[in-house]
Parts: sequence; C-alpha cells; structure tokens
Amino acid sequence: MAVPFRKTSKAAKNKRRSHLSLVSSSIIPCQNCGSMIKPHRVCRECGYYKNKEAKKVD
Repeated sequence: MAVPFRKTSKAAKNKRRSHLSLVSSSIIPCQNCGSMIKPHRVCRECGYYKNKEAKKVD
C-alpha cells in the first residue's frame, strides 16, 4: 500500500479546503411589505416582485 513520504502541512491542508467554507444565504427586505425574502423571488407575504403584483395572496 502506498504511504505518503512526508506529512501534509497544515497550510497545504487548509489551502486545499479553502473552498469548503459555508456561506450564509443573502436575505433582503421586501420593498412592498418589509418581510425578509431571498433576492429575485416573489414575496410570499404580499405576492409582489419588483413593485408589481405577481400573484394574489389572501
């Protein structure tokens, strides 16, 4: 079985794993009602998208 000749350093290990970090999702307030929504989505509370009514909400 193959065995590494030298131990992988902490710096090399961390550079390899640099893209694995978690990123929080962006959340913005709705321009119509102020509830928090993901960007480029219709608001579930009021049904507006870009200051226009996209769907009827009861």
